[in-house]
Order: sequence, then structure tokens, then C-alpha cells
Amino acid sequence: MDAPARLRMNRTALVPVALLALCVVPLAFAAPWLPVLLLIPVGVALWVLRTGLDIDDEGLTVQALLGRRRVPWTDVAGIRVAERGSLWLVTTAGTELRLPVVRARDLPRLADLSGGRIRLSAQ
Repeated sequence: MDAPARLRMNRTALVPVALLALCVVPLAFAAPWLPVLLLIPVGVALWVLRTGLDIDDEGLTVQALLGRRRVPWTDVAGIRVAERGSLWLVTTAGTELRLPVVRARDLPRLADLSGGRIRLSAQ
């Protein structure tokens, strides 16, 4: 794998953010202290653009709005599927890290991108 595979939120999620911004603008100029409300759509847009998962030969990088965490393949013990289909990366230290953007339906794609490091098995 030359470049990391980047799994990000679909950019169409920015459409409701734009509508939110459009609705907030009239309210934001109703009082001198209300322009701070414009930070809400900006924050949500940044969250949509930044949150994701990068997969490369070295490991996984989980990107969040305010940080990132790198987990090398040697520290990956497995993937746990939660009740609602969200995925959690289980490390060899026993900690868990939520994988944003991917769901249980994305497990075959995640297994493929991992280069065989994540295997699917029925239990």
C-alpha cells in the first residue's frame, strides 16, 4: 500500500451544515452577543471534514475533531462490534478506541484495506 487509505464522512453531510448556517445567520445578528452562534455550524463542518480513519502499512490512525491517535498493527488485538453496529478497535493492552465513520457493514472493506491483518470470522 503506497498511500494510506482514508475513510472519511461523506461530504454530502455538509448540506445540512450549510442549512444550519443559513438558519443561524438571522438569529446571530439579533443581539450583539449572538454572533457566537455562528461557531456552531463552523464546528460541525470541521467535524465532518476532519473525523475519519487512515489505514496504511504501519497501522491505523483515528482522526477526531481535536486530535488523532496512531495504533500500530502490532498493538491491534481485534475489532469489537457494538450493539448498534459501531466498531471499536481493541488493543493488546486491553483498551478500546472507537473507530469513527465505519460501521459493521464496512468490516469487509476494513479487512481488505488492512492487508489481511484484520480477518473476518463467523462466531
